[in-house]
Amino acid sequence: MTPLAPIMIITAYLLGSISSAVLICRLYRLPDPRSKGSHNPGATNVLRIGGKGAAIAVLLCDMLKGAIPVWFSYFLGIDAFMLGIIAIAACLGHMFPIFFRFKGGKGVATAIGSIAPIGWDLTGMLTATWLLTAFTSRYSSLSALITALLAPFYTWLVRPQFTLPVAMLCCLIILRHHKNIRRLCEGNEPKIGHKRLETRD
Repeated sequence: MTPLAPIMIITAYLLGSISSAVLICRLYRLPDPRSKGSHNPGATNVLRIGGKGAAIAVLLCDMLKGAIPVWFSYFLGIDAFMLGIIAIAACLGHMFPIFFRFKGGKGVATAIGSIAPIGWDLTGMLTATWLLTAFTSRYSSLSALITALLAPFYTWLVRPQFTLPVAMLCCLIILRHHKNIRRLCEGNEPKIGHKRLETRD
């Protein structure tokens, strides 16, 4: 393992710990996403409480939190497995941010951003899967789960050396959605654009 890998793991976690949703909501003078809507500091909840502009800004920033450390690590010559660990560290930072009392989001956008350096073809397949599922089902959580389940297969098709770290990352995403899975089974999961503010993720 290159000596730079531990440094990049810590850097990825700290970068992931910057809550884009909370900061952008402050910038837009919106309610704290941890106290409104689904109480989840992510792009979907910001869409509910603040509209498309703020949600897009959160989405892009969350993706960059994953892409920047992985991309930089790739150019430092860090091997595929450790790149996966760095990606996981960025997602853990988003989920359990040290700067925001360890109350974070689900990590989907950060995970997609961290996978982006593997290749635009893979990123395109993941994005298309999420959008298609979201368009047909109107469930953000279901879109994330289906994308996470298919991501290791997509990776094996285009960049097989990254299959294991991507699979590890996707397992983390699925575990983080355990409450959403239960609500989907019970038929209580809110759809995209739903305004019911008492729903919790």
